[in-house]
Amino acid sequence: MRIFYAADHSPNSAIPGSRLWYANLYLSLRDLGHELVTFEHDLTGFSSNLDPSDPRQRSYIEAQRPRLEEALLTQVRRAHAQGGIDLFFSYFYSAHCRPDTIRAIRAMGIPTMNWYCNASYQFHLIRDLAPAYDWCLVPERNRLQDYRDAGANPLYVQEAANPSVYRPYDVPVRYDATFCGMRYGDRPELVSRLARGGVDVHVFGPGWGEADAARRGGLTGRLRSLLARDERGPVVGPVLADEDMVRLYSESRICLGFSSCGETHRTGERVLQVRLRDFEAPMSGAFYLVEYMEELTDFFEPDREMAFYRDASELVDKTRWYLARPAERTAAPGGPSARPRRAHLAAPLSERVSPGGPGVAPGRWLTGPRGDC
Repeated sequence: MRIFYAADHSPNSAIPGSRLWYANLYLSLRDLGHELVTFEHDLTGFSSNLDPSDPRQRSYIEAQRPRLEEALLTQVRRAHAQGGIDLFFSYFYSAHCRPDTIRAIRAMGIPTMNWYCNASYQFHLIRDLAPAYDWCLVPERNRLQDYRDAGANPLYVQEAANPSVYRPYDVPVRYDATFCGMRYGDRPELVSRLARGGVDVHVFGPGWGEADAARRGGLTGRLRSLLARDERGPVVGPVLADEDMVRLYSESRICLGFSSCGETHRTGERVLQVRLRDFEAPMSGAFYLVEYMEELTDFFEPDREMAFYRDASELVDKTRWYLARPAERTAAPGGPSARPRRAHLAAPLSERVSPGGPGVAPGRWLTGPRGDC
C-alpha cells in the first residue's frame, strides 16, 4: 500500500530527540512493506498546544492550524496525483486540523485513519475531529462507545511495541527498581512509598530532577546534610534518550509501571490507562510490575508474563518480595519476555491497513512470521 503518513516523531517535546512514534508507527508500517509518503511540516509546537480551552494554547492553534491544513492538502493532492494514495494515516488531535480538512481528503477517494491514545482522559481533545475519519484506531476499550456516540467509527487496537527497537540488551544489571517517565499525578507519592519501604528505586524522566532541586534548593547546607542521613527518597536520574530508556529495561531487576492519568487521582473518578510502556517493557525483556487493569490481562498472563499490584502497599510488598526472589522473576517458560517477543505492532496494525480494509475484531496477540505484540 502507498500510505500518506502524518504524525510527529514523538508525543513529548520535553524529551529532546525522542522518536517514539517514528519507532512504533512509521518503522512498523515501513517494515511491513508499505510505501510511506511523509507529511513534511513541523508539528513540534502542537505537542504543547493541544487544548483550545486554554487561551494561550487556543491562540497558537488559531494561528498554526490553518497553515498545517493548507500544507497538508497541498501535499496529499500532489502525492495522490503522482502515484495514488491508498490510505491517509495520522496521529492528530482536533488542534491539528478541522473536520473539513479530513473530509476533503476523503473526497479525493482516499480512505482515512487516525491513531489516538489519550482518549482515556482527553477524549474531548479528539471528539470534534474523530467523526470525519473513516476509521479511528482506539486502544482504550472503555472509550469505544464515546466514539460511537460522537458519530465516529472506532476500531479497538491494543497498544504495542516494535521488536526491532524494543529488545533486550546484553548489559550488567545496575538497579533494583526503576521507573522511566514524566513526573506527575500520583507517581511521586508511589516512588516515595517504595523508597520509605526500603526499596532502592531510581527514577528517570522530565520533572524529577527539577522537583528534587526545588525541594532541596531552599535548605541550608547543614540541613540538607542532616536530611540526607534520615530521609529516604528515590534516586533521581536524568531524562534518557530513547535507546538509553530501552537499555534501562535490561539494567533493572524490576521495572515499574504507573497507570493513573494526569491528576485524576485527586478526583472522585481516578482514570487508569493502558500505556505503551506496558508493551515496551516486556518486549525489551524486563520484569515488569504495574498496577492491575483488567484490560491488561487480555494480553498478559498475571504473575507469569507480568506482575500486578493493586495499591501502594502491595506495590511496596511485591517489589520487595520479587527482589528477594530472583528465580520468581524469571519463572515463566523461556523467561518473562518470551511471548511478547513472538508477536509486534505490525500484526494488529497490519490487519487494519491491509488491502482488504480494516477489520473489527479486537487486536489481541497475533502471531505471524515476524511475531507481534
